[in-house]
Amino acid sequence: MTATTTLIARALLLDMDSTIVNSEAVVERCWRRWAAEQGLPAEDVLKVVHGRQGWATMAALLPDRPMEQNLADNRRMLEQETADVEGVVPVPGAPAFMAALARLPHALVTSADIALAEARMGAAGLPMPDVRITAESVSASKPDPEGFLKGAAELGFAPEDCLVFEDSEAGIEAGRAAGMRVVGVGDRAARFAPTAHVRDLTQIRIEGLVDGGIAVRITA
Repeated sequence: MTATTTLIARALLLDMDSTIVNSEAVVERCWRRWAAEQGLPAEDVLKVVHGRQGWATMAALLPDRPMEQNLADNRRMLEQETADVEGVVPVPGAPAFMAALARLPHALVTSADIALAEARMGAAGLPMPDVRITAESVSASKPDPEGFLKGAAELGFAPEDCLVFEDSEAGIEAGRAAGMRVVGVGDRAARFAPTAHVRDLTQIRIEGLVDGGIAVRITA
């Protein structure tokens, strides 16, 4: 027997990687290379990389390393990741999910820069939202709430009226810190106590309401 939970929002804020785009293979390839260069165990690096900007991951892993070096490595890795789209595909259900949002208020809020976001959304065959908050838009990386608060402000809605879709611990923390409810997407997200959780986007149905609200129906 299936059960349906309905969350009502005025706008949706979407993370990209592992939330609507499956880029896990690229992320793992690039960060395993970086881990080897630094002499770090790859599995330790992969535990903390999701959701953050690259320089923030490096700072967490190597706290005594000069930030200038982190920023330089981050620029190099962004170039590598942007050029590597092998294996980048939509998360199951993402094409229908994005199509349902086409005329509803929504924004992309990602730790990727705009070039990487465009490369991955294009490789996955997903439309780029008109409103996008990327690495260039913020001064702080998730789990800081700045990106989600900027997304809400650009759409013209209060934080409490927005619903976040996220996969990572850093992203879920950022959404909560922004005063928003969070739908966790994927196995990893279930560990971090989101408001609701789905395996993938096939469990989501979106309905625009006559009062301008958005009904997010989650089937378990």
